[in-house]
Amino acid sequence: MQETKRATIYFDPAIHHALRIKAADLHCSISEIVNEALRQALREDADDLAAFEDRAAEPEISYEALLKDLKKHGKL
Repeated sequence: MQETKRATIYFDPAIHHALRIKAADLHCSISEIVNEALRQALREDADDLAAFEDRAAEPEISYEALLKDLKKHGKL
């Protein structure tokens, strides 16, 4: 069995209520719901970091240059 760590988390009362209802509906614990939500958020972060890495070699453009280009091409 995988070792777990205990932490105290303070939820907004409405969030806590929603989590309790969802946990009961899914027949699981609040911890399982929170762990899965955090896993998903961390996967999304990893995907974002990979996308940044993939695009690192692309040329940079300043915000001002981007606006000028959009205006030049009739997008603004």
